[in-house]
Amino acid sequence: MADTETGSSRPKQWVFNAFTMNTPGHLAPGLWRHPRNRTSQHNDIEYWTDFAKTLEAGKFHGLFIADVLGQYDVYKGPGNGEPGLPGAAQFPISDPFMPISAMAAVTKHLTFGVTASTTYEAPYLLARRFATLDHLTKGRIAWNVVTSHLQAAAENLGLIDQIPHDERYQMADEYMTVAYKLWESTWRDDAVVRDVNTKQYTVPGRVRKIHHEGKYFRSAGPLGVNPSPQRTPYLFQAGTSSAGKAFATKHAECMFLPGMTTDSVRKSVQDIRKQAVEQGRDPSTIKLIVGVLIIVDETDEKAQAKYEEYLTYADMEGSMTLFGGWTGTDLSKFDDDEDFQFSGPGSIQSMVSSWSATIPGTNGVKWTKKRVAQELAIGGAHPRAIGSPKTVADILQRWVDETGIDGFNVSYAVNPGDFEDIIQYLLPELRARGVFWDDYAASTARENYLQDGRGPRLREDHPGSEYKWPAE
Repeated sequence: MADTETGSSRPKQWVFNAFTMNTPGHLAPGLWRHPRNRTSQHNDIEYWTDFAKTLEAGKFHGLFIADVLGQYDVYKGPGNGEPGLPGAAQFPISDPFMPISAMAAVTKHLTFGVTASTTYEAPYLLARRFATLDHLTKGRIAWNVVTSHLQAAAENLGLIDQIPHDERYQMADEYMTVAYKLWESTWRDDAVVRDVNTKQYTVPGRVRKIHHEGKYFRSAGPLGVNPSPQRTPYLFQAGTSSAGKAFATKHAECMFLPGMTTDSVRKSVQDIRKQAVEQGRDPSTIKLIVGVLIIVDETDEKAQAKYEEYLTYADMEGSMTLFGGWTGTDLSKFDDDEDFQFSGPGSIQSMVSSWSATIPGTNGVKWTKKRVAQELAIGGAHPRAIGSPKTVADILQRWVDETGIDGFNVSYAVNPGDFEDIIQYLLPELRARGVFWDDYAASTARENYLQDGRGPRLREDHPGSEYKWPAE
């Protein structure tokens, strides 16, 4: 496939992120018990530094760390978090920021994408934290911007009810404006000179306040952290609603798209690129990636056997707990033998329809809640690519060809085992096809993802660029 962005005949170079969470049970409740899985050590710093070194050895673009601020408590609820505890269904969960510095110390190129909410923290504090990490990582920090969706999170952060969905995005839009002002506008590019002869670390007159006073936020500035390599971290986002897409096409530099079928994802890709143009953005500066579970081995048979073995560890109560948190639907309210392909909420029917179309051997199978839980048990609501290196590469190639996406957020059943398998078996096949790089293109996040030779700062089509304060 030709690279349509550059007009060259070489294949498109895919983005590969590892998708994880600071928890024992990210998208595979119960698998914390598997002998190849180290996720139960998630509070041990060596778990993270070993993981980072493995990913950098394989030349993964980045480590994308998801997060939630509350417990999933819809299944057998409301307010009941008990069913997810044995399988560690994204609980316990620790702060995603804390391991970053240690991982940065043992790597040179790997990007660290951290999830942080715009709903529950003052912009100044988050801007300071990201600027500090951008220094400590030498420009390898990214922010997955979220507005938070759990009622439990609202209650944990002092509210009785969640702020309404669309208003959260209105808040987030102003939040980003404040952050851009702090990162890009409070320090002139040549403010810090560290001149021993003139006895000046920073030149007076080259640091200023922002005096932001908006509907939701007030911040005087200046940011206390001097300019970092990227200033603004590389920006991920995963908005899917109308308000979410409008926000993402304005602010995101890489969007994480949902979808179980290539048809649905292709429509999203087309819609996003159209909206990006309407926002004044260059669509080529927004990378689009989808989630995928990859289980690979020497042969199709070995890979399928590995998946079947993983399922013996899966915790179905944990799977239904995650489903309740994601959709707000309590599966315990449905009969055990109810066929969700023909009844139940439309969201479940749509998901089952997608599975039936893409999973071999499911026609005529009754889609009970046990079966739904099993399909979600490893990798969540993402497509799966299971097989030999050639089989998996063919599946991924079809997704790229049929949707126009730029790459993948790769989930796992066991960590680091599945990523070690990907590095050993799959990546050589992808490199042989010319779709995955041999080495990193640069040393900062934005340069590695965009590969356009335009440096580590925000691109000129991005709304944050208008706040830059260049040297005179």
